[in-house]
This record gives sequence, C-alpha cells and structure tokens, in this order.
Amino acid sequence: MHAKVFDTRDDASDHPCRWANAFHRDLMRRNHDRLRLAPPGDDWEAELRAESQLRRMEVGFVEAERHAVAPWTRNVPTRAPAFLAWFERLEQTGPGQGDPLFPWLAQEADVTAMRWFIKQEAAGEAGFDDLVALSQLRLPAGPKLEMARNYWDEMGRGRLDGMHGPMLDRAVAELDVVPDPDETVWESLALANLMLAMAGSRRYVYHAIGALGVVELTAPGRVSRVNEGLQRLGISPTGRRYFQLHAGLDVRHSEAWNREVLGPLVERDPDCAVALAEGALMRMRAGARCFERYRAHLGIAAERAISVREGRKLPVAA
Repeated sequence: MHAKVFDTRDDASDHPCRWANAFHRDLMRRNHDRLRLAPPGDDWEAELRAESQLRRMEVGFVEAERHAVAPWTRNVPTRAPAFLAWFERLEQTGPGQGDPLFPWLAQEADVTAMRWFIKQEAAGEAGFDDLVALSQLRLPAGPKLEMARNYWDEMGRGRLDGMHGPMLDRAVAELDVVPDPDETVWESLALANLMLAMAGSRRYVYHAIGALGVVELTAPGRVSRVNEGLQRLGISPTGRRYFQLHAGLDVRHSEAWNREVLGPLVERDPDCAVALAEGALMRMRAGARCFERYRAHLGIAAERAISVREGRKLPVAA
C-alpha cells in the first residue's frame, strides 16, 4: 500500500493538524530507523520496501512545499549577481523574519518557557553538519570547498569541545531538558523532516543548498536574542556558547556561502536558481510555522508580542 502524501499548502484545509501530527511523527521515526548505526538485517527486501515507502512520503511532502512557494519563485533572477541580491533580501522579507517570538524570549520569557523552547528546538534539530555533508556530494570544486570549510567549523576545527552539536547538548544539559520527539510539536518535526528529505536526495540537492544558505543568512538575529534571554536567566557562558557563537560566526558563513556556493552554482547553471530559491523559501516557511506554534503554546498574545518587539511595555492591570 502506498503511503499517503502530506500536503502543506495553505489551502489544504482538508488536512487537519492531527493528521499532520501523525504524519510527521511517523516520518521522523522512519528517518531515525534509516539513519541509526546498525549491522545489516536479514530481510533486505523488507528494508527496501520500507525505504521505498519513506521516499514516497518524503517526495510527496517536499512537492507540496514546492507548490506552496511557487508563486514567490516564478520571477527569480537567473543571473548570479541579481540572484544573490534577491536571496540576501530574504533576511528582511522572507517568511518568519521579524517574528515577535524572539524579542519575547530575549526580554520576557521565564525559565519554564525557555526550557520548553529549547526542548522543541533540540528535538527537531536535523544536524547542520550532517546536512552539509550529504549536500556537498559531487558538487563543483569551488562550492564543495566552501562547504568543506563550513563543515570543518561545525566540527570544531578538529576539537571535540568546539563541535557545534555537543555545544547545543551542553545548553540542553544546563537547562535540564530531555529532548523527546514524542513531546515535540509536529511543526518542529516537519522542519527536520524537510531538511533531511532535501539533503538526502539528489533530486533536491539544490533545494538543500538554498535551505542551508538561508539558515546561515537568517539565524544570527534569532540566536542572538535567544542568547540574550539565556543570559538574563543566569545560564552560564558554557551553556550559552552555542547561541553566542552562531550569532557572529553565521554572519561570516553566510557571506562565504553566498559568494562561494550560491553565486558560482547559478553562474554555472542558471536553471538551478529556482531550486535554490524554493529551498530557501521552504525552509523559511517551515521555520515560520514553528514560530507561530511556539507563540501559541507559550501564550504570547499578538498585541503583547508586538509591544515587546517594538520595545514597549504593556500596562499591567491593577
């Protein structure tokens, strides 16, 4: 039996959230099984059937996401300088940018709210280092080399204490958080599923590269606000290091990614510009869904969030 395909189009009102919840938990479990370290099993035919079903689920999900962003990619420039200008504007204009969640985390969130937020982010983390490694296969030498430099930074330049994944683990440990996909909102799982679906398929390699590039472009502003909130709550420099580091490092990563990866790829093959743009917008749209869900869970009323974003305090009722 073929797996049902998940449709995330804005007009897909016949797909209730409970079905999205079930779909992404199922897909996350399948991805966990696919990626876990294990010797080969005895029933390779059953494994192939499971792999085929997973791929059908992934492709259906990604194609629905592509459909959703299509109106914004029809006129994407295909000359490298114009494309880079379009791409860099996403920092200001893309989905989820300027979301009031992050000023609220910086200025207002208590430790319970911050712990819940970090738990969602950690449980839905797809592993930037692994995504880069998967995406760089068979790329031209220049883009491949820049992605290697990026990966080397993610690996702490050969030092265990500098690896970015364990840095996040230290933040999780200090906050006494236990990431658990079963206690993670489906929007966060969907973001991780999307990134792995793109990076793990040669069909979507340009989408993955666009998505990874837009993470480098947009993350600094968000992680700097999270770092502010953690510092306000008394989290140690060691516990905050992951967020503090990425607030600055990702700015440099973004500049290099745009200059050494995106520009040369579009110069070499202008037809890839649309796929790069789709990947970036799909990643931003998935992030925006998370931010909206987080705000709903944390009870951040729209007018209060806007006031925090603008630096104003709402009057407190007597």
